[in-house]
Amino acid sequence: LEAVENGTLDKTTRLDVDDSAETELVKRIVVALDVRTNDHGDLVVTKGDQYDVREQSSDDKTKGNVRNLGKPVQLASRYYSEGADEIAFLNITSFRQGVLEDMPMLHVLEEASKSIFVPLTVGGGIRSYTDPASGQTWSALEVASRYFRAGADKISIGSDAVSAAEMFVSNGEKKTGETAIEAISHVYGAQAVVISIDPKRVYINNKSEADSKHVVVDLGDSTKGPNGEQFCWYQCTVKGGREERDICAVTVAKAAQALGAGEIMLNCIDMDGQCQGYDLPLMNAVCAAVTIPVIASSGAGKEDHFVEVFTHTPVKAALAAGMFHRKEVEIESCKAAIQNSGLPARRKQ
Repeated sequence: LEAVENGTLDKTTRLDVDDSAETELVKRIVVALDVRTNDHGDLVVTKGDQYDVREQSSDDKTKGNVRNLGKPVQLASRYYSEGADEIAFLNITSFRQGVLEDMPMLHVLEEASKSIFVPLTVGGGIRSYTDPASGQTWSALEVASRYFRAGADKISIGSDAVSAAEMFVSNGEKKTGETAIEAISHVYGAQAVVISIDPKRVYINNKSEADSKHVVVDLGDSTKGPNGEQFCWYQCTVKGGREERDICAVTVAKAAQALGAGEIMLNCIDMDGQCQGYDLPLMNAVCAAVTIPVIASSGAGKEDHFVEVFTHTPVKAALAAGMFHRKEVEIESCKAAIQNSGLPARRKQ
């Protein structure tokens, strides 16, 4: 641009380029911030243990306080400066009143986007909604649009995606054009729609024990069930893992892609908060069924877990939360481990 402005473009020289070099996408590290109000009404970042975000009480009979790991914007800014490739705000409080009048993520996004220049994903409550008081209805597209205007680059759909997948399957895999995935993808593009899947393992001793509509996964020798089960299928849940649905994670992922999603955030309730590594059989099963990128989530506890999931599965990104919040592991050390294993990673300059 300077050469154009100064009229010296004809005096510029060609940059040296290695024509034999191949372009390779780096492996991404995504940091997730589960955001909700605590018992005092403050918006905080928390972290669950198999989706339970409350501390254990001393008598194990009553619920403790919501874990408070920091303020959303401050933590997000820290992760950006430490080299996170993406940041995901997951609103686990969702809406207490009307959708557009009471979206706790709006202010967080508006503030975060002023100084954070990596993709921001937001999830939680992105669905159509009717205010019981006024009777006014907002579509999922209207809710998503408000998030985008506040600074989000992507939105994440969870429970509604499972319902959409069930409808897609029951309709003979025909689109209706009415789902949140289709509506948002049509306006903003597939790259802006992430589907968050929350499955749990259903262990079986042989493949015939599962309904034929479910994809059964061989767990191998290292990840067998508690009673030595060799197989399992991954049952999807909704409402933060509180409600089980009769559909498997692979089916939901395939349906989501067909409906227009551009990425899958693949969690696993069994691994959440355990710090024992990602669910590799689950990652491989879903990656084999879809062509859109998959983000591995749930279970990271050390640098080697990133190397492991990138080496043994085709996932394009890996997400972690608690170990970064508690400063047990640094983002840069994870990227160094990834790069030392021969895989590409974006390092801090």
